[in-house]
Amino acid sequence: MVNKKKGKDTPGGGTIALNKRARHEYHFEERIEAGLALQGWELKAIRAGRANIGDAYAVVLQGELFLIGAQITPLIQASSHVVAHDRRSRKLLLHRHEIDRLAGRIQRDGYTLVPTALYWKANKVKAELALAKGKQAHDKRDASKERDWNREKQRVLRRHNRDA
Repeated sequence: MVNKKKGKDTPGGGTIALNKRARHEYHFEERIEAGLALQGWELKAIRAGRANIGDAYAVVLQGELFLIGAQITPLIQASSHVVAHDRRSRKLLLHRHEIDRLAGRIQRDGYTLVPTALYWKANKVKAELALAKGKQAHDKRDASKERDWNREKQRVLRRHNRDA
């Protein structure tokens, strides 16, 4: 049986959270998919749509990869015996050789690991990380001009095709 469209909040498909600002702030070199080690209350909150990765970043500490600054706001119904900290560091799950390779690129070449998306993949929460370098101000302006020009070009083409 083939699952057609999956809902946004259902496990098995769909985006949970996007980091749109990262695309503006960084040049992406490579994308990596990593698993997330989460607690039960965090999964419930994610299903309710309470995740935000706008200020998040990933670091390698003592040979392990962690997601820092991601906000998962706990539900009011969260367990009373659990102290829910919404911005705790969460472990990212990758193979050892992948972590070592990323750590080398970060230290040697000056890259940053930026989370670009959280999404469901077969009832598991996955994080898409990008190996990125920061853009400078003139790069951001050029990208903005290019985007505006493409938008104007599309507008003119649509008007031309409609009139023809």
